[in-house]
Amino acid sequence: MAVDRERLETWVEDFTEAFNRENIDEVMAYFADDAIYDEFHGGRHVGKAAIRAAFEPQFEGKYGRMRFHTEDMFLDVEAGKAMISWLLTLESGDRAGGWRGLDLLHFRDGKLVEKHTYAKTERPRIDKKEDSEAVRRAIEGS
Repeated sequence: MAVDRERLETWVEDFTEAFNRENIDEVMAYFADDAIYDEFHGGRHVGKAAIRAAFEPQFEGKYGRMRFHTEDMFLDVEAGKAMISWLLTLESGDRAGGWRGLDLLHFRDGKLVEKHTYAKTERPRIDKKEDSEAVRRAIEGS
């Protein structure tokens, strides 16, 4: 299904706002059954059940009130892909803060098939070569 620029931009904006409305059912409605979600710290979740489980702590309020504020968006309409940079604010009790990051989103046939999240963090997760096939392939050049 071909998608136009306006529709792709609307999907991205509405998907982001579903997070801000704290509506996990609405968020999950965007995902394809076999979708992939890569978290900023390196965790990977495949399939709607696994993705939902990864999001549940956020939607249960375990981290406080989280809001995504869009800063910029790039669209590749032909490929059905978007890059959205954001500022995530977090409020919990007397704590308040935020960090910047981005999502690479890939839509196919009206569903989100890949969501890759990257964030500016103080301590990145480091996967050892022996524990990660992707790291191993990248280091070995295959």
